[in-house]
Amino acid sequence: MMGQAAVVREAGLPKVRTKKWKKTRRYGVLLLMTVPGILYLLINNYLPMLGVVIAFKDINYAKGFFNSDWVGLQNFEFLFKTTDAYIITRNTILYNVAFIVLNLIAAIALAILLNELKNRWLSRFYQSAVLLPYLISTVIIGYLVFALLSGDSGMLNNKILPLLGMHEINWYSETKYWPYILTMVSVWKGAGHLCIIFLAAIVGIDQEYYEAATIDGASRWQQIRSITIPLITPVITIMTLFAIGRIFYSDFGLFYQVPLDAGALSPVTNVIDTYVYRALLTLGDIGMSSAAGVYQSLVGFIFVIVSNYIVRKINSENALF
Repeated sequence: MMGQAAVVREAGLPKVRTKKWKKTRRYGVLLLMTVPGILYLLINNYLPMLGVVIAFKDINYAKGFFNSDWVGLQNFEFLFKTTDAYIITRNTILYNVAFIVLNLIAAIALAILLNELKNRWLSRFYQSAVLLPYLISTVIIGYLVFALLSGDSGMLNNKILPLLGMHEINWYSETKYWPYILTMVSVWKGAGHLCIIFLAAIVGIDQEYYEAATIDGASRWQQIRSITIPLITPVITIMTLFAIGRIFYSDFGLFYQVPLDAGALSPVTNVIDTYVYRALLTLGDIGMSSAAGVYQSLVGFIFVIVSNYIVRKINSENALF
């Protein structure tokens, strides 16, 4: 019996190998197309991870990165012992929470509105229009904001405020306005990118759901609330988890270029990234800046794990992993 089984297995091997070979040949071109992406991922995302050791060393350029002296957690102290630790941490977290919530709401609303457009050319035009700010450099956005807020030639001070009977405002020295300005700029710049992702998810919904709802007498708002939003919830959850993973990171350009590095605005515009950048310019210690990056990555990783755990408890189908 054992001999017959062995013969059958041996006889079956060529068939299995032939099937695998045919499958490989069938998808070979697609597999080959993934090679550049895999190489980019390895070189850009994984190879630099070796630089994590810099966060635990006192870098001496004469000795090199890997031969420099170990200092343990000493590089992390400058983030926690500084008098600005509370301010930069508070600003980073509160801004990112506001950005996540408002960008999601704006992006979902835009995606639903764009899906309601039946004219193909208008739909493409508006999709390009909402995506354009995401593609604009933050340096250019900083000067666009300056064109609005400048004390000498800004549109608000010279055109709009006089019409409303209001006095000119020195925008770049008044901290109370900037949490709202930065939030509006972030939503204007980032909502379009999320909108396109959500729109792609909405377009992929089977139209039979809407046809059945129409037959049952459901209004358009009821269809959006009961069909559209529930069916794109997995995509919303994934994008939210990605954003939570970067909750300790900040858009450096937004907080540095848009306020034009105005010192008077530091209490409301200084975040971890800008603080590390200024410290690096002053001290030239890349070990400290690397420590900040490691700290941000670890906290972001923990936030993603915890958030995904909560999502899995609520609805395992919407969890990221």
